[in-house]
Formats: sequence, structure tokens, C-alpha cells
Amino acid sequence: MATTITASKPSSFRNGLQAGVSIAIGYIPIAITFGLLAKSANLSISETILMSLLVFAGAAQYMSLNMIVLGSGVFEIVMTTFILNIRHFLMSASLNEKMNEPNLLKKSLFAFGITDETFSVTATKEGSIKTGYMFGVIAIAYSSWVVSSGIGYVIGSSLPSSLQESMAVALYAMFIGLLIPSLKQHRKVVVLAGTAAILNSALSLVFGIAAGWSIVLATLFSAVGVEILFRKWTQGDGKDE
Repeated sequence: MATTITASKPSSFRNGLQAGVSIAIGYIPIAITFGLLAKSANLSISETILMSLLVFAGAAQYMSLNMIVLGSGVFEIVMTTFILNIRHFLMSASLNEKMNEPNLLKKSLFAFGITDETFSVTATKEGSIKTGYMFGVIAIAYSSWVVSSGIGYVIGSSLPSSLQESMAVALYAMFIGLLIPSLKQHRKVVVLAGTAAILNSALSLVFGIAAGWSIVLATLFSAVGVEILFRKWTQGDGKDE
């Protein structure tokens, strides 16, 4: 009697881990740099790791370090971080539409794990997002960020100065690398990215609006405007996007 061997299908959690590998690798130099800067800002290693554990937001953590060095108060740091990351409300709402997860606790964990990079990977995934997949992406990205922050604090100061300076652009290079695949597949993403960039530049450089608010306003205006534009365009053509 012939025996049929059926290959087991990878779990959604494993698929999430695989999808998040690029994020985890990209986070290593950025988090090491954060650890290095935290040490220069006179934070202890426990404070450095705790910040990565509780905040898990690269731009916010870098800004917080700068404000700590400048002697800013706790309220100023919290408010600036809130304004800078207010776009996460939009990201969370967008991903909530793609997920079929009624559990509020799990949704809270997902919301905590959303960064620009994890959002890019999950939001551009075809079809709905399973709970295991989301946990996989966040778990590997979060672990990489926290561990690398500690490593950066311990050994970062021994790196050559030229390498330390090059790490400063790693975050932008990684995000561009994650964004390009979606730009090739969706026209709306191309228009949205370009519109948001132009609006953010105009609001900050021409009108002098603070960086945090310019990002928020550019995101809101571009998202609403592009959605209205594409909806009218698709209705006029009688086609789906």
C-alpha cells in the first residue's frame, strides 16, 4: 500500500518570523547606535534597555535622548513623543481592517508592536492578516531592537567613528527598501508617498510648523486627499484600483 506524504504547511507565526527577518536585520545597526548614544547621554544600561522595552520606537527614542541631553522636562518629552507617533493611530486603524481578531488584549499587543517597518510589511501583505503572522513579525523585530540596544550600549563605543556615522542613515535606507516593493504594485501608494513628502516639506520649511505636527498634518491631508482622488477616478473609469 502506497503511503502519501503531505508536506506540512508553515504556520502563520513562522511566516511572520520570515517576513520580519529583514526588519530585524535592519534594526541591528540602528539599535546599536541608539545604545551608543544612550551611553553618551549618561543613561545606565538598565535605563537604555528599559526604554527599548517600553517605547519600541526608533525616532521617538532618538528624539528623547536629544531632549534628555538638552535638559527637557518629562512632560515635554512625553508630549513630543506623542505628537511624533500620533500617526500610529492611523496605522493601527488601517491594520485593524485587515485582521479578524476580536480579542482586545491581542489587539493591544499588536498596537504596541506597530512601527513604520512592521506596518509596511503587514499592510502590504496580500489578503487578511492572521494573528500568528502579526505576532511573528512583531516578535522578531522587537527582540532584535531590544537585544541590539543592549549590545550597542556595551560594545558600541568600540566601533570605528566612520561606522558609527554611517549607521545614522540605516533607518531611512531600510524603510525605503521596504517601501519600494509596494510602490511597484500599487499606484495609490506612489501618489500617497509623494504627496505626503511634498506636504511635509512645505509645512515644515515654508510655514515653519514643528516637525511632529508637519508629519501628522501631511499624513492626514495626503491620506484623505489621495483616497478621495482615487475613489472619484475609479468611479469615473468604472474600474477597481
